[in-house]
Amino acid sequence: MNASRTILHADMDAFFASIEERDRPELRGLPVIVGAVAARGVVAAASYAARQYGVRSAMPGFRARELCPQGIFLPSDIKKYARVSAQIHEVFEEFTPCIEPLALDEAFLDITGSVPHYGSAEALAGALKRRVREATELTVSCGVAPNKLVAKLACSLGKPDGLYCVTAGNVRALLDPLPIRRLFGVGPVTEAALVKAGFATFAAVTRASVADLAPIVGERASELIALARGEDDRPVVPDRAAKSYGEENTFEQDQLEGDLVTRALTGHAHAVARRLRRDCLRGRTITLKLRLARRRGGSPNRVAEAMPREMPRYPLRTRSVSLEHATDDAAVIRKVVLDLFQEFRRSPQAEPIRLIGLAVTNLTDELPAPEPQLDLFAATGGERAPQSRSAKLGPALDAIRARFGQNAIGVATQAPEKLTPSLQKKRGE
Repeated sequence: MNASRTILHADMDAFFASIEERDRPELRGLPVIVGAVAARGVVAAASYAARQYGVRSAMPGFRARELCPQGIFLPSDIKKYARVSAQIHEVFEEFTPCIEPLALDEAFLDITGSVPHYGSAEALAGALKRRVREATELTVSCGVAPNKLVAKLACSLGKPDGLYCVTAGNVRALLDPLPIRRLFGVGPVTEAALVKAGFATFAAVTRASVADLAPIVGERASELIALARGEDDRPVVPDRAAKSYGEENTFEQDQLEGDLVTRALTGHAHAVARRLRRDCLRGRTITLKLRLARRRGGSPNRVAEAMPREMPRYPLRTRSVSLEHATDDAAVIRKVVLDLFQEFRRSPQAEPIRLIGLAVTNLTDELPAPEPQLDLFAATGGERAPQSRSAKLGPALDAIRARFGQNAIGVATQAPEKLTPSLQKKRGE
């Protein structure tokens, strides 16, 4: 552990829902649920009143309605949330230039060099909380610790409107009694296996040997032990490089046949390619993501505090292709994912899907190799021509949108989209 580092994790409390309550005082204290207004929408945020019924962010809308039928469901207003987020990040910059944003409502701050100006880390965090409230009329929870892992855990333990400071000397006192499900990277399946083997808490994992844990978590055994001890040397990185560019969306009705899937993938391919070009990147690996429509396992009527593993599951299927050359060409991306989808449709495992998406990974910022000079006397319209035209089309569309707006021009085969907050944020809209 780097004891000389002081990290603050700031997380706005029920951010989207709190903004709606601020702007509409009559909603304060009521179960406000942002998102999930469509039949197959997903909860973007839930007020603390709604959370008392078990509603959580990323929960399917139908489940939120089962748990809280009296909930007030509101559409997301991502532009408003982004404006408030910008205000909050301006406040963060008053305290340190070393900020690693995680989302619109969350960030790590390295405050090591700023603490002496405030006398203590707790005094700095308190000042930051007051400034956020002054600027936005909203509350932020803060966790302060020697590293990211402990700061994030401390922040979550103090919510809402919390301030939890952990020194290097009392990290283990905080972590040891915590249930192992709070450890980064431990999902429901791994948690169940660890608990069954007698490793239900952080303390139990710290006492285990690599040999004890390897049958359960494989090569991650030593990493898990270190994390349970509170050891985390990751620095705060102000400009995190993207590792993938992807999009997904949920259909209102299950799909397998027809052109709606083709149109959805066309829209995603063009949007992802546009984002790659915006950031001067290209990718080699293209992945198709499918969420099957038929639920497996779980009890859909279990209420309130159901654990994720007891919830109904919609299996996820992915298929990938790695290209010889990296691309930011929407036509290339579209063709790959459409071919992958046709493979899925022809497979014995084919069944209707509720969600589709794609991702581009294996990113590079290297310029593509120049095309060889064409033969003056060669036949025109060869195999290279369509690809060259499509590669030039994307930047031309980008220029039109930059000058006349996002909706100035589009693709005729693109399906009407349900623009979620996360999708709009990814696209910079």
